Order: sequence, then C-alpha cells, then structure tokens
Amino acid sequence: MSPPAPRPSRTPDDPRPRCTPPTAPPGRTPPTAPPGGTLPGGTLPGRTPPVPRPRLTPSVLAAVLTAVFAALLHALTPFPAAAAASADAGAGAAPGGAPADWAARPGGGAGDRDARPYVYLEGTPGTALQDRLAVTNSGRAPLTVRLRGDGRAGAWARFADDTVTVPPRTRAEVPLALTVPPAATPGDASGELVATGRGAEVRVPVRVRIGGPTLAALTVEDVEIAGGAIRYALVNRGNALLRPRLAVRVEGVFGTLLDRPERPLPLELAPGRRVERTEPWPDAPALDAVTVRLRVAAEGGARDEAVASESYVPVAPAAGGGLLLLGGVAALASRAYRKRRTGRGTPRPPEPSEPPEAGAPPGTGASHRGPDPDHRPLAQAGARP
Repeated sequence: MSPPAPRPSRTPDDPRPRCTPPTAPPGRTPPTAPPGGTLPGGTLPGRTPPVPRPRLTPSVLAAVLTAVFAALLHALTPFPAAAAASADAGAGAAPGGAPADWAARPGGGAGDRDARPYVYLEGTPGTALQDRLAVTNSGRAPLTVRLRGDGRAGAWARFADDTVTVPPRTRAEVPLALTVPPAATPGDASGELVATGRGAEVRVPVRVRIGGPTLAALTVEDVEIAGGAIRYALVNRGNALLRPRLAVRVEGVFGTLLDRPERPLPLELAPGRRVERTEPWPDAPALDAVTVRLRVAAEGGARDEAVASESYVPVAPAAGGGLLLLGGVAALASRAYRKRRTGRGTPRPPEPSEPPEAGAPPGTGASHRGPDPDHRPLAQAGARP
C-alpha cells in the first residue's frame, strides 16, 4: 500500500477562498473541546450552543388566565362605600315603584302561596259585604299607611280605620265593609283598594258580582283612519264586566289589504266604561279607496261591527294638476281680455270715395250721384224716352 500523497501547499496568489476558523465574540473565550472531541450538550468545537425558547405550558396558561380573571373581577366589584350608599338609596323602594319593606294584599292568606290575587265579593243590591285587607311591615321601624277606595266598586268600601300603624316585623289585617248600592245594576263592578305609606302606593284590585239578570252589550264607535293607524272606541253598554276581542279587515279596490283575525285585547271593560284605542296600520296605500271593517265580541254573546271608508290620493300629482288647470284658465281669460280691449280701442278706417267725374260740379261724387239706373222704379225703367 502506497502512502498518501502530500497535500499541496497554498501559494499567496491562489484564487481559492480560505477557511477562517470562527472567532468568539469580544469578552468571551471560545469553549475548548475535551479530550473526547465534543463540547457538553453535543456541540461541535467552534460553534455557539442554541438558546432554548420559552414554551407556553398548561400551567403557565392557567396562571395567566387566573390573573386576568382576578383583574376583571376586581374592576367590576364596587367599593364598599359605593355599595353601602347604593343600599341606603334603595332602602324602602323596589324596582317598579313597589315598596321593598312592606306590602298590602287581600287578607286571609298565611303566606304568598295562599294570598288571593284580588278581593272578590258577591251580593245583591243593598247588601253589605265583609272582607279584610292585610298590611305587612317587614322593616325595622313602625309603618303608618292610609287606606282608601278607588273606582266604582272601590268607592263602596269603608275601612274600620282609614289610618293604620303597623309595628316592625308585623302583619296586620284591617276589616272593611263593602255596601252594594240599592240601585246598582246587576252584573260585575270593579275597583281598587289603595294603601299609601313611606312614599309608596299599593293598589289591590276589587271585583264585585251583583246578583240579578245580567246583560252583555258591547259597541264599537267612532272608527276613523288617520296617520297610519285606525282609531276607534269601545263602549260597554251592559251591566257585565267584558273582555273584548277584536278582528280587523281592510278592503281596497284591488283586493284585501289587511286581514287580522280575532284576538283578545289586553283590557277589562267595566259596565258603562268607554275606552279609545288605536290599531296600527303602517303600510297604508298611497293611492286607493279602502273600507275598514272592525268586529268586536265578548263573553255573553256581546257583538258589534263598525265600518269606515277612506280615499288615498297622492298630494304632489293632485297639486300639480290643480296648478296646471288654474294656469290654463288664467291664460285663456287673459287672452280673451286682450282681444276684447284690441277690438274696442282700434278706430275703423274710412270707406274710400270715388273721385268726381269730369265736368261735374264740385261736391258731386259717388255719394252725390243721382239714382242708379238699375235701382229706378219698374214703371220708369220700362217707359219710352
């Protein structure tokens, strides 16, 4: 085996690039390879070891989310002073205007589940009916309330005492007597019992059924169309409490424009009561002749129907046509007036006269000539000369 050939030495004018060993940055000493030939970590001699990148582990992510949630919770939590001020400001009042520390409701119920929604009484004309109104004071101070009746049936009620003081943490029941007038019409009557205290007011409904023959009668009146809505009035002509239902239908020249089936209205119509209501109709036509038909019904066979008509004409074309017509009439009148003035003021030219014949005396002409032979009398025309 022959020995390896010696490597040629580089000359100064050799064009091949030279390999420069890597140098360490200033202030650092390049690592020296151990006897094994490599640096710790598997790095070759003369190379800088890679810098490890931070990784987002689940524990780090959980810590970041916890910190963000704590900051948000701290920002949303009011300060103790502000919370105390808001609690003091809301004491004695609840959302909707109802009192927070006292209540009034029909008596007889031991709790909220046993409480009646309203006071209901039945009797014939001239009888006195008995019931109670419960006032509960859940505050820490005594409560003084004033009691009165409102409405038709509420005006018939009389309390044992119009002003009642209820101790703290106490529930008191105030007796009341409701006397039906002797001339009351049989049927249903409604009203309210009103309790006022600590700047708040509580109304308890009252329903009274008056014995005797009942009559259910309902009418719909004063139907009109105005401003994209249908206005009408409902009147209870009977002696029973009615809950009306309404159906709306609008017919135009080319067919049905609106058809709403019968639906209950959110109201109770006491006997003799009149209520004005509005039915929205935002998509009324711009050019049409419509007929509105309202049908109302209620329990007891009460029914009625009302019809109203309306014509829709665009404002701009009508106004333009009217102005055009007025302009034409004015132009014709002005032309006739100018023609009449021209006929009166222009003098007529004189009729031309024929010159006098030769040898005729002065002053003779066509107007002074003798009679025309053609106009002589017949006797002279036929005579001999």
